Amino acid sequence: MTEITLEKIESIVKEKSVELLHLQFVDIEGILKNITITAQQLDDAVEGKIMIDGSSIKGFSPINKSDSYLLPDLNTFTVLPWTETEGYSEARFLCSVTNPDGSLFEGDTRNVLKKTVERAAEKGYSISVGPELEFFLFNTDENGYPTSELSDKGGYFEPSPKDLGEKVRIEIFKTLRAMGFTIEALHHEVAEGQHEINFKYADALTAADLATTYKWVVKTIASQYGLHATFMPKPVFGINGSGMHVNMSFFQDGENSFYDANDDLELSETAYSFIAGVLKNVKNFVAVTNPLVNSYKRLVPGYEAPCYLAWSASNRSALIRIPAKRGMATRVELRCPDPSSNPYLTFAVIAAAGLDGVEKGLKAPAPINEDIFHMTEDRREELGIDSLPGGLDAAIAELEAGEIGLKTLGEHVYSEYVAAKKEEWDNYRTTIHAWEIENYQYKF
Repeated sequence: MTEITLEKIESIVKEKSVELLHLQFVDIEGILKNITITAQQLDDAVEGKIMIDGSSIKGFSPINKSDSYLLPDLNTFTVLPWTETEGYSEARFLCSVTNPDGSLFEGDTRNVLKKTVERAAEKGYSISVGPELEFFLFNTDENGYPTSELSDKGGYFEPSPKDLGEKVRIEIFKTLRAMGFTIEALHHEVAEGQHEINFKYADALTAADLATTYKWVVKTIASQYGLHATFMPKPVFGINGSGMHVNMSFFQDGENSFYDANDDLELSETAYSFIAGVLKNVKNFVAVTNPLVNSYKRLVPGYEAPCYLAWSASNRSALIRIPAKRGMATRVELRCPDPSSNPYLTFAVIAAAGLDGVEKGLKAPAPINEDIFHMTEDRREELGIDSLPGGLDAAIAELEAGEIGLKTLGEHVYSEYVAAKKEEWDNYRTTIHAWEIENYQYKF
């Protein structure tokens, strides 16, 4: 998104008859929150004078330090297309959360990503990120709640009439475009009822803002068509789940630091070290990039989801892939993250892991070009191919065992996040599920 001034915002507010402003932020899980104010309070909002009760937000402040403030990022200002009528509209800002003294609140995950961006900048790098978020569309009941019925039976790249979600996708595209997104492609995904809309890469913070906005818009427009959009990673047994592939590269002085025309794969030493850093740390941060119990039901062999620690220039069965484009488009694609994750934390831990590899000059292992999905266990062992944790409990243990989580998230977010994930796992572990009733109740 381009730089925007307060004067420009005031002009748009007047021109578009904006009456309400939604000040948005995310909690520790990346769930979007907002407080709505009138346009007459624009100056107060821009000066960071709008207060919220941080003790009521998951992962934020204790009750005795509850006062927090919202500081809008002017570059995230946009009029909401679905609110526009003659003489009326609404707009929004994405905000960082601050303490009463104006300092950045350490529990705000947007601020966590800012610190990682600053750490990279100290080394001379800017971070470019292009996420690819998949989602499912489900039919809803008479009360608007999601059913288990998928919205269509289309397949990969299928057009209408089989792709009943096409009209919804196109409406989402129009809305995103009106909000400043540059859309590159939209299509039906592999699974029934599954879709993807790709938008252009950006700097890390903007990319996380775009991903957050994208999820909100997709859900909003889907609901207008009587559908429920979900970014749950594995909502249906037996078919592919939804991923959020994260494409990342480092730039220095306007040049892509991952590109080297003289290398066999046209990758630089920086790129190889980045790959090595991610492979070294991924088991320790996967609880962030794949945060749900349900996430690990996607990360199993047989459904195109990578669960093996390897990299390749083209092999989609590897955890890390290097897409074919080179030059300024050279990038490293991490394929395990899913769209239920908090994009601010996800981009932060991936960038921090890669930066760790660059700072230490780590060497990447040899690429794996064989189909890992169909390898025998002995062959994988022979090649030294490890696996991601098999469940949220194991992922939490890896997060606590490693250094990347605490170092990147900071004490506040790290401790709150670990506590929340342990509680989630314990609730799941002790709940009696329908599968157990179906398989055990009559039999025993």
